[in-house]
Amino acid sequence: MPSPPSLPQFRSTQLKIGPILRVLVVIPVIVLLISGVFSSFYTVSPEAVAVVQRFGKFTGIADPGLHFKIPFGIDTATLVPIRRQLKLEFGFATRGATNPDQASEEPDRERDMVTGDLNAAQVEWIIQYGISDPKDFLFNVRNPGPTLRDLTESVMREVVGDRTVDEVLTIGRTEIETETLARLQQLMAKINMGLRVEQIQLKNVNPPGPVQSSFDEVNRAQQEREQMINEANGEYNRIIPKARGLAEQKISGAEGFAVQRVNEAQGDVTRFQQMLEQYEKAPAITKKRLYFETMKEVLPRLGGKIILDEDAKQFLPLMNLNQGIGPAAPPAQR
Repeated sequence: MPSPPSLPQFRSTQLKIGPILRVLVVIPVIVLLISGVFSSFYTVSPEAVAVVQRFGKFTGIADPGLHFKIPFGIDTATLVPIRRQLKLEFGFATRGATNPDQASEEPDRERDMVTGDLNAAQVEWIIQYGISDPKDFLFNVRNPGPTLRDLTESVMREVVGDRTVDEVLTIGRTEIETETLARLQQLMAKINMGLRVEQIQLKNVNPPGPVQSSFDEVNRAQQEREQMINEANGEYNRIIPKARGLAEQKISGAEGFAVQRVNEAQGDVTRFQQMLEQYEKAPAITKKRLYFETMKEVLPRLGGKIILDEDAKQFLPLMNLNQGIGPAAPPAQR
């Protein structure tokens, strides 16, 4: 019998998969190590702190600077800007705000309020706040920003509802700001939100549109009234002190004149008493001395003096009629 045909012989080839597997294993390990090295460091800016958690549990707070943490999600660091002043706007919205909670989606709803005398008013205000405790800020309240908005709006509506529309629009703005701030700070202390409210400021407080013109006229009248009162007070402050000063001057002058006359009278009395003593000692001599002293005072007032002898017969030729008369006045011009 013929022999069966021989089968072809194939050379066995051994697949070398060892190096490939090593490459496939080493590359991810290297990438993992590199990512772990780079994710094990984090930087905290000067205006913030980092709240560090390990497997979700709070472990501490890191100050500004470069810090190390365990990578691969074991440690997480959440930056909280505790030194930044934040702001919330109510009744209006500013474009380009970096704080997502700064403005509401419905500013018109926040603006409309009812006062205590059942009138309507449109109130716009802002609050400035900051983060006081980063741990409470992250863990005590789920959404601290929207929660603060709701609390602020509730307190403002309560305070505005306790006042009349005239107080809200005119004289009660400062009191509303102060009372709202005090109540909101008390709520922050009770809830432990980790926030501190620093200031509340009313921006625009207006009546509803249909009655805006009437309120403007009332405000103008009140401003004119205040202006007239201020002008009257200024005139009063100018005239009354001047009159009082003049009166005091007159009184002081009269008192001084009275003292002067009393002193002169007392001096005359003293001088007369001294003269009387001298007269009693020597009447004739004192009488002559008084006569000479009197003539000494009287004669200079007589002007030109003429002394005649009993035997003088031609008086007129000797008399100078122009004596004591000044130069002739110039003739009047016509």
